[in-house]
Amino acid sequence: MNQPIGTVKGPGETPHEFTFIAPDPERRVKHGEFVYYITDVDGETRQIIGRVTARASVKLFPDSFMADPGVPPNEVAELLGYDSPESELFEITVAVLGYHSASMGDFINPRVPPVGGAPVYIADDALLTQVLSKGEKAQLGSAHLGSLLSRAPDAVPVALDVRGFTSTHLAIIASTGSGKSYLAGVLLEEMMMPYNRASVLIVDPHGEYDTLQGMQNLPAFSEGNYKPRVRIFRPDDVRVRIDTLTLADLRYLLPNLSDKMHYQLSRAFAHAQRSYRSGGYTLEQFMQSVRETGEGPRDEETGVTEEDPTTGALIWRLGSVLKNSRIFNDFENLELEELFRPGQCTVLQLNEVDQREQQVIAATLLRRVYQARMDTAKGKVARGDKGYIPFPVFCLLEEAHNYAPANADAVSSDVLKQILSEGRKFGVSIGLISQRPGKLDSDVLSQCMTQCIMRITNPIDQNRIAESVESVGRDLLKELPSLSKGQVIVSGASVNTPVMLRVRTRLTQHGGQSVDAPAEWQQWFESDRAGQDERDSAPVASAMHDFDEDPDMLFATSRSRGRGVS
Repeated sequence: MNQPIGTVKGPGETPHEFTFIAPDPERRVKHGEFVYYITDVDGETRQIIGRVTARASVKLFPDSFMADPGVPPNEVAELLGYDSPESELFEITVAVLGYHSASMGDFINPRVPPVGGAPVYIADDALLTQVLSKGEKAQLGSAHLGSLLSRAPDAVPVALDVRGFTSTHLAIIASTGSGKSYLAGVLLEEMMMPYNRASVLIVDPHGEYDTLQGMQNLPAFSEGNYKPRVRIFRPDDVRVRIDTLTLADLRYLLPNLSDKMHYQLSRAFAHAQRSYRSGGYTLEQFMQSVRETGEGPRDEETGVTEEDPTTGALIWRLGSVLKNSRIFNDFENLELEELFRPGQCTVLQLNEVDQREQQVIAATLLRRVYQARMDTAKGKVARGDKGYIPFPVFCLLEEAHNYAPANADAVSSDVLKQILSEGRKFGVSIGLISQRPGKLDSDVLSQCMTQCIMRITNPIDQNRIAESVESVGRDLLKELPSLSKGQVIVSGASVNTPVMLRVRTRLTQHGGQSVDAPAEWQQWFESDRAGQDERDSAPVASAMHDFDEDPDMLFATSRSRGRGVS
């Protein structure tokens, strides 16, 4: 049924490559296209699939044929009796993936190069639909992101394996304006579909994801008695109880402490943990612990320790940071049962919160949910307890380089590293979104086993991806600067092989559009001008109203306006 498009020339530069020669007058063999050859493996006929990584012309028109831009070179060729343009040939390099094993759900490389002269075929849409994705679109555990870029739109749909990235974590990397938030919205839509019903928390520092509420009213997301729930926690709703902060959190919130202050803070923290173990403690009680652990001079008559300068300074800093904060509270907290629930997408908006506080909020929540999942898995808590979460959770962090910065000490980095390395055992998975992978901790990025990479132009960011992401081939990394908006390279544990996709259209409204500055300037000018015209006409209207009483008033008003007097 398939006509060959070329003939095998021989092996390539590496053991897993081969080259073939093709005329390709219709330019079907694009970079990233999938082709196959047929061979026998263990007594069975197999289609050995490969991806095109390079193409070079081996037969071109002579340079003299291009001397006159007004005359097509093929006309010159015909006049001189040269071969027709159909005889133009290309040498195509192919990276071998192997044949797809349905039982293993992966490609198996036969480790035997094709025979010279063997025909090469373009893989058809049905074959690629079957072998590129680990599951089918709209099936349990699938996330349909888009379709294969080298084919017609929707000809080859590609679905990520949700089990893949919820057990080994996910990274979405792209430059500003490439569509990373749009892609994240598509992914979240898929996770909230009836065939997934995920429990998702989004840490949203820009307030872009509140448009996901629209899925609650769309029929595509409903099935039977299921309808997704989207909860938005705005900055005024976010609360972190004082006694949930660790010593590392407090030190991070109180930068530039002296060595003596660090020592006293650690003593006060240990004292508060011992003294108020049963019901937690308030900020005032913690300050009292600071006073009680101070090392000021002791009055011999009264036996009372006087407050030394270090104690006073530490108490002042605690009060200035925590007492006047709208986030940190003595009694209120974001309860885990409010944030996590299957079929619920929770958006934590932190767009009006200081960056250090954002990092502490993220660290506190991730630490709590990780501890809750561990306690639940080990049977330490039961239904009805606050720390009981009997289902996996997925946490998506926008602007992830702020929570795990490279070459910087952020309190959220250690928590992320722990979850990324150990979270799969307890059902806590992380999704990271960043526009600057060069500023993201390399250990954090390297532990995300599913990667969605969009246009990247910065060389530092490209190098960081090459160093940290093992599953993306070098040939695909070269494509990063040339990708258009909405095009993405997906690789890793959630697909059978790296693929280039065009992202599907979102069902909900996208909330991360850039501001159209010229349009808004024009709109402001027109509205301001209309308002100015109304203000300018007001004195004249008033004067006309009073004209019957005093005709000279209108004359005086008109004369003053003529001189530019308002």
